[in-house]
Amino acid sequence: MSAYSDLHRALTHGRPLRPDEAEQLLAALRAENGAEFADLLERGLSDRFRRTDTDTDSSFRKKRATYGASMRIVNGLRALARAPRPALPNQRNRSTS
Repeated sequence: MSAYSDLHRALTHGRPLRPDEAEQLLAALRAENGAEFADLLERGLSDRFRRTDTDTDSSFRKKRATYGASMRIVNGLRALARAPRPALPNQRNRSTS
């Protein structure tokens, strides 16, 4: 059963959820949605950065480098979605805007 249907059933069941139960259900939903989103991004990226007949060696190297950087971001999203309690890194500068 999907995490969404588990969460829906728990919310409409009639009894209030304990905080740890709600946290567990929301974590499962976040992990499932994050994995689906990352898979969708990966499919789109692999189609976008394929070698074409008009690519030179240097342009394809640039495509590969860009694809690698994009995949590092996708894998970071996967790790963030799997984390039990995601913690975003602190902002590196003191700017408020």
